[in-house]
Amino acid sequence: MIKYQAIYKDLLTKIKTGKYKINTYLPSEEELSKIYDCSRDTIRKALNMLLQEGYIQKNKGRGSLVLDFNVIEFPVSGVTSFKELQELIPGETKTYVNIFVQSEVTPQIKEHLSMEKGNMYHIERVREINGEKVILDIDYINGEVIKGLKVENAEDSLYKYIEKDLKLKIAFAKKEITVVKATEREMQILDMKEYNLLVCVKSYTYLEDGTLFQYTISKHRPDKFRFVDLARRTGLKTI
Repeated sequence: MIKYQAIYKDLLTKIKTGKYKINTYLPSEEELSKIYDCSRDTIRKALNMLLQEGYIQKNKGRGSLVLDFNVIEFPVSGVTSFKELQELIPGETKTYVNIFVQSEVTPQIKEHLSMEKGNMYHIERVREINGEKVILDIDYINGEVIKGLKVENAEDSLYKYIEKDLKLKIAFAKKEITVVKATEREMQILDMKEYNLLVCVKSYTYLEDGTLFQYTISKHRPDKFRFVDLARRTGLKTI
């Protein structure tokens, strides 16, 4: 094993076991080079691996801050695919497609997709992070607007297919966040540990021309995510 990779693995072990605690700084590059008897360039390579995987944040003049790798920040205000979010998640992620069905739009979904008739896609995916199944995504897609979807697109990224292959512009989403009790099935397909509640994010997603094309129900195990937003004070308008 190349030395910087061995140092990376040793530092990662010390972070995960709590020797280097969350929200504290690692020893300086100079100190680490003495500890591991190597050059600072070798240390930088190891630290860059930790940085890329989201375990540390480099702060100029202060060093490498250990991040809270147990909680993933999920942007509420943005329209972000899980594929894009993967770049910010430490460790290994996988997607399993449980359901991929194209059918006539059902009476229950017509209102959610603003459709009277036509085809829709019903897609269910489970997201695994570091060996734990912690997200259940259920998507209903307007098949008259988004055509030609395949299972491979669901395994990879729906938004990538829509934007890169169909050349459509995804613009905005309306979201509702609640906490719900997990169903018996959800308890079985997700690794719930001692939890019986899920954070439920319902989203209605639109194209640039205002066309509603997707209704999503996304359920998250509550200990793994922190939902964040940037809020600006505008004041309340009075009549």
